[in-house]
Amino acid sequence: MMRTPLRPLARILDAREKGENPDAIERENRRLRGEATRDKARQSAEGRLLVMSVIFLAAFLTVGLRMGSFAAARPEEPQTDSTTEQIHAQRADIVDRKGRVLATNLLTHSLYAQPPMMIDPLGTVDKLVKIFPDLDRERLKKDFTGHRKFVWIKRRISPEQMQAVHDIGDPGLLFGPREMRLYPNGHLASHILGGARYGTEGVNSAEILGVAGIEKEYDKWLRDPANGGQPLKLSLDLTVQSALEDVLSGGMKLMNAKGATAVLMKVQTGEIVAMASLPDFDPNDRPAPLLKGDPSDSPLFNRAVQGMYELGSTFKIFAVSQAMQDGLVTPETMIDTKGPLRWGKFRIHDFHNYGKQLSVTDVIVHSSNIGTARIVQKIGPEKQREFLGKLGLLEPSPVELIEAPTGRPILPKNWSELSAMTIGYGHGLSDSPLQLATAYATIANDGRRVLPTLIANGGPRKPHKQEFGAPEGAQVVSPAVARKALAMMRAVVTRGTASYGNVAGYQVAGKTGTADKPDPQGGYYDKKVISTFAGVFPVTNPEYVLVLTLDEPTDTSGDTPRRTAGWTAVPVAAETIRRVAPLLGLRPEPTTPDTLDGISLVKKD
Repeated sequence: MMRTPLRPLARILDAREKGENPDAIERENRRLRGEATRDKARQSAEGRLLVMSVIFLAAFLTVGLRMGSFAAARPEEPQTDSTTEQIHAQRADIVDRKGRVLATNLLTHSLYAQPPMMIDPLGTVDKLVKIFPDLDRERLKKDFTGHRKFVWIKRRISPEQMQAVHDIGDPGLLFGPREMRLYPNGHLASHILGGARYGTEGVNSAEILGVAGIEKEYDKWLRDPANGGQPLKLSLDLTVQSALEDVLSGGMKLMNAKGATAVLMKVQTGEIVAMASLPDFDPNDRPAPLLKGDPSDSPLFNRAVQGMYELGSTFKIFAVSQAMQDGLVTPETMIDTKGPLRWGKFRIHDFHNYGKQLSVTDVIVHSSNIGTARIVQKIGPEKQREFLGKLGLLEPSPVELIEAPTGRPILPKNWSELSAMTIGYGHGLSDSPLQLATAYATIANDGRRVLPTLIANGGPRKPHKQEFGAPEGAQVVSPAVARKALAMMRAVVTRGTASYGNVAGYQVAGKTGTADKPDPQGGYYDKKVISTFAGVFPVTNPEYVLVLTLDEPTDTSGDTPRRTAGWTAVPVAAETIRRVAPLLGLRPEPTTPDTLDGISLVKKD
């Protein structure tokens, strides 16, 4: 760019010739040059301001659009810091049949530390141990003063603990939001729910996984986003479950029992309305598994499903039902009960001497081992095994619990005629209380096969495999035979071994069973038994089956200790029915003599 000289020679010479002052030309040129410089600087500044304005506007629009997209987008689970894998922390609720919450998620926080950011590591350790006494002081000191850059302190903390940590004020203590699995009813239905733990963890989220029970069996379903947060509805009734556990716990203590279990099942659908095993646990603070000793000593052991017991005389009704179905006997058929019954070197005895003969009905009423064994002789081992298989007593229960496959019945190595006779009265074959309840429900359901379930009607039931006995709905015995069997069990309550089970207004039918407890060293204990009562109510229109079992009970209310089911399991079962029947909506009937299939049922004072 050419600059104009301040004193151009031509103009200076011309000005001198005309007598003008040459300095005026220089002043004018200086003025014009100054104005040109000023205009150029103004244009440059205006250009820069325009560019800056455009940049600021673009940035504002970008931030605004990004914020709008975040607001409109669906929430996403946070990712771990170390990987790009997404953690699915959301887990569906579990509710009872009436929609009451059994398991849900609660927003909480985790606590971790970044030692390089800590101001007073040793002082912080002392303060943390006061808040969390279970922490290892020496371990924390080593972690905080070493070379570690990240230390987990607590996977989850309460709001009160979080505030206490806030008050420490050390910048190296940090919190991460996460969900935890909460069981608001504590111990209630603990063996059914099972519990949960954390899987993949990040500082801002953690994966919740089921570890036992329904939580484990339906783990994928509960974590599946495709279900849209729909809760898993169980067949349990929370109120009935609470009442059953309350009575069972009191009965266990009253009868000095080591453990107890009970199953309450709907006859027509197999839905489990309540099921309990004692001792139990709190799934919010699940204990560690028992690594040695008797598994049943652990509170995690589910006696209703995993407990394999010889269930004693509760099996007798199966032998009689099969014999009636095959046309071998009728309720009035007289059976030889002279004892003892000799089979080689073995002897079969009755608890009392019932005389030379009893009718088939009285074999059940008085619980005659000899009479039952003679009925089984008419049936034969092969047919007996086939019939018990149809009832589902030879395979694990198909109920929707992860522990169910481990509850395998204990069968005799050689199903001989002697084995068949002892199995007929409940010795030599071990089953779970849930399997017994299912078999009784089949008989009470007019002889049609029932399969147990913990999922409410319409819920995501898992398909049952065909090896679990007869298919659901198959006719195992005829309705006529089923009603005759119920009439016999009603007589057991009105004039037999279960007289304490006669609950006024609810017409209970059932059968007692007392079995000596096997000794792991061989043989049986002298004074340890498994006592069981299997009942159906109301017998005129069967709706529910209750099986209640006590492990090593002893009734000490009399002059001598009593262990049989009539004195131990039956009173507890009767109180259970008395408590839960109104909760189930059953209206008590007038206490008048009733008749079932021609058999008069007389109440005992």
